[in-house]
Amino acid sequence: MKKTTKHSPLSPALIILMAVATGLAVASNYYPQPLLETIARAFDLSVNQAGFIVTVAQLGYACGLMFIVPLGDMFERRGLIVLMTLLSAAGLLLTAMAPTLTIMLVGTALTGLFSVVAQILVPLAATLAEPERRGKVVGLIMSGLLLGILLARTVAGALASLGGWRTVYWVASALMIVMALVLWRKLPKHQQKTDLNYPQLLKSIFTLFIHTPVLRTRALIGMFCFANFSILWTSMAFLLAGPAYHYSEAVIGLFGLVGAAGALAATRAGHLADKGKAHLTTTAGLILLLLSWAAIAWGQHSVISLIIGIIVLDLSVQGVHITNQSVIYKTMPEARNRLTAGYMTTYFIGGAVGSLISASAYQAAGWYGVSAAGTVMCVLNLLVWLKGYKYKLA
Repeated sequence: MKKTTKHSPLSPALIILMAVATGLAVASNYYPQPLLETIARAFDLSVNQAGFIVTVAQLGYACGLMFIVPLGDMFERRGLIVLMTLLSAAGLLLTAMAPTLTIMLVGTALTGLFSVVAQILVPLAATLAEPERRGKVVGLIMSGLLLGILLARTVAGALASLGGWRTVYWVASALMIVMALVLWRKLPKHQQKTDLNYPQLLKSIFTLFIHTPVLRTRALIGMFCFANFSILWTSMAFLLAGPAYHYSEAVIGLFGLVGAAGALAATRAGHLADKGKAHLTTTAGLILLLLSWAAIAWGQHSVISLIIGIIVLDLSVQGVHITNQSVIYKTMPEARNRLTAGYMTTYFIGGAVGSLISASAYQAAGWYGVSAAGTVMCVLNLLVWLKGYKYKLA
């Protein structure tokens, strides 16, 4: 049924390269967030319209997860990874040159669609890693992913303050082209063959959801976690640039470093999952996530409170996410790309919905509206976990 090429274990240098590549790919979807105020002025947009840019990126990513990531179970992965990295760079170039909002949205969608290369790198790393180190390796690669999302804001803010918002996309496209060349030279070839054709692969994703309670539970938890993440970060630029703080793009971007601190603190979650403590890390993470919104809500009046809330939220989201993937990869090793496709599609649908909710909540009720929306998502997430806690591998 399945044949895989032989491979050597992952070296520390290759793990770092894959983590950087994963972060750089996903970062492409998050450069606009600290720039929303500036882009809104450039194209004369409302808060809701500007927030839609982030939503388009995440919807593009969700489509890529569902329709492109399963190809990793059919084709040689190194070539697929390099091709997708180059196509994502093309989307960034289109955005950099966009004369209208429509062209920018097309470039954003293309970038999102092909930046799912990150989700082919993650299961590849899991496949190449020794079983006893798999959770730790996945944790490191996923930390690269979340750091890419968070540091994208810092880099975008700094570059925009130097050369305008388009500079961000010119630089990002160049970096993606360089990364494609490095990946071509350093990644091992890896072919995983299956008897399933492409339509059967897509159908099997839904079959996995129907017959795998662990996947359903973990996917829903991931969806609500990333919705929380997007609710916070989509509207934060409006809070920090608004009357409460009047911060510049560069300063707003620095808040990504705050989130990065939380993400780095969560790297041990994969190690704990390897030791059979997935239930504990999930429960603790979801409770901390709920508590973080109290500090975030008060962040309208206190920047220290906001920073504490950001650290706790990002720590919780990343810890639960790493645990989710470590658990899921243990269920069906031969279907890791399809498991990733199913889980991460749900995850980024949560992100897209969170962005829409965040922009609408901020426009309707300000920062307290955003905080209330995040709190509701946390409560729903805890209810999902209470129902799914009983599953042995959950």
